[in-house]
This record gives sequence, structure tokens and C-alpha cells, in this order.
Amino acid sequence: MLQLIPPDLRARLRDLRLVARRGGAGDGLGQHASRSRGAGLEFAQYRAYEPGDELRRIDWKLYARSDRYFVREAERDSPLTAWLIVDASASMRQADAARAGYSKLDAAKTLAACVFELALRQGDRFGLAALGGAAPVFVPAGSAARQRDRCLLELARLQAAGGWPDAAALHPLWERIRPPSVVVMLSDFFDEAAAELALRLAAARREVLSVQLLSAEERDFPFAGGHRFLDPESGAERRVEAAAVRRDYLERFAAARAELARRFGAAGILHVEHVLDRPLDEPLRALFGGAGVESKRSA
Repeated sequence: MLQLIPPDLRARLRDLRLVARRGGAGDGLGQHASRSRGAGLEFAQYRAYEPGDELRRIDWKLYARSDRYFVREAERDSPLTAWLIVDASASMRQADAARAGYSKLDAAKTLAACVFELALRQGDRFGLAALGGAAPVFVPAGSAARQRDRCLLELARLQAAGGWPDAAALHPLWERIRPPSVVVMLSDFFDEAAAELALRLAAARREVLSVQLLSAEERDFPFAGGHRFLDPESGAERRVEAAAVRRDYLERFAAARAELARRFGAAGILHVEHVLDRPLDEPLRALFGGAGVESKRSA
């Protein structure tokens, strides 16, 4: 098995859990409350006995009091289907000078691998869509260790290249990611089309969680003197005197991030930022820690 998760990070995943804000719709063994009724763990209601019901589900104590047969119903536990959408466009190659061998795509790969581990531990289904480069890469949703290993193999092969795919290339995504799937998007969201995809998925009844991945240099702009900046996707370049543009850059970049968080929050998307100099379990804890994601929506 490919090791994308360092041992210390793996240890910090133990108290995290994938939780759907909306009830699951499928049947099967899992750890998520479904809207369907049946034999489960959490009591939901009584209903009158019907021919064919299992006798063991009759509440005999209630029968003794009422002289009528009632069946106990419970919320059925059902598996969740989680999809990881990983931005593999050229801007995800960005790393920091202090750690040149660790890019935004590397962080996205490890975060995706962590979510696969959480899903595997809970008996959930999961799939992968990597967008960028020559063509999108899809691993259909499945479960169990072999599915995890297939996803990790595709993650290991990913290279950040090219731009965001056009609408035609994304068509298979809509066929594969069916509602009410939980979708975790890992991107720097520098392409407006990436943000639009998240918003469209949320509008189409997919539960969307997003992590915006940024380098520390993008956050802090620690440069001095003359600098040449190159757009890895368009090839456009700009030469600036760092001290002269630093304040304007920081203000505009902060405003752009705040506006993205506002748009996502308005659409019901749970949105967090992760900067490469921060521990990788922080965004996972913001999404999946504590009592669940319900109380952690973006404002």
C-alpha cells in the first residue's frame, strides 16, 4: 500500500469521522442515519404490525399494556458515498522556498488519502476525480481496501499540469457523482471555473466541502526587491518591485479569499483554508472533528 499519510498524521485521525449533514439515502451497513426506516440502532417510532414483519421486532411490553401488536422502527444505518475532487492544474505545483519539494498538490494528495482512510474505517463508499493535465482522471466509487489502494495509486501518479478542464471534459463527473453524495473539493480555487463547479454541485443537491490550498508565500508575500512572477497556466509574466506592491497584493488577496468564503457559505458549502506551513490535520479537524460538520458552516 502506498504511504501518503505520515504516521503522526495517521494517529491524529483516530477521533475524526465523516458525517453527512443530510441523511443518507442508501441501504447497507454504515455509520450514517438514513431517512429510510427499518431495523437499525436508533429508535424512530412505533407502527402497527403487518403480516410479514419479523416477530422479534414486536414490542411485547407494549402489547401487554395495549393488547395490540406494534413494531419498533429505527433509523436505518446506511453507508455514505464520498467523492474527492482534486485540482491537478498547473497552479497546484506551487511550493514555498522554505520547502521546495512540497507543493499544494502534495498536500491535496495527503488530505485525499486521509479522507479515504476515514471512509474505509467507517465502511463507506468513496471515489476520486482528479481535474487538470491532459484529461480528468476518475476512479468510480467503491469500498474496501482494494478501492483505497486504487485511489492511492492514481493519486501517486498525479502531476500538476495544464488548466482547468472545460465543461465537456467534466460531463462524466455529473454522471458519476450522484446526489446525495458528499463531495470534498481540494483546490487553490485560482480558476473561477473551479469555484463555479463547487457551486453547481451544491445547487444540484450534492453536499460540498471545500479546502482552499495556499502556499505561505501566497499568504504572506515575503518578497523583497525586484521579482518576476509567472502564471504557470497562461504563461503570462509580471515584473514588480515587491515592496511597492506588497500592501495592495495582501489587501486584494485577502478580499478575494473572503469573497470566495462568502459565496461558498451562502451556497451551504463548508469551506476552510489550509496553508502549507500549517499541520495537515487542521482542515480535516475543521471538516470532520467534534460533533460533526453541521456546526462548522462558513459564515
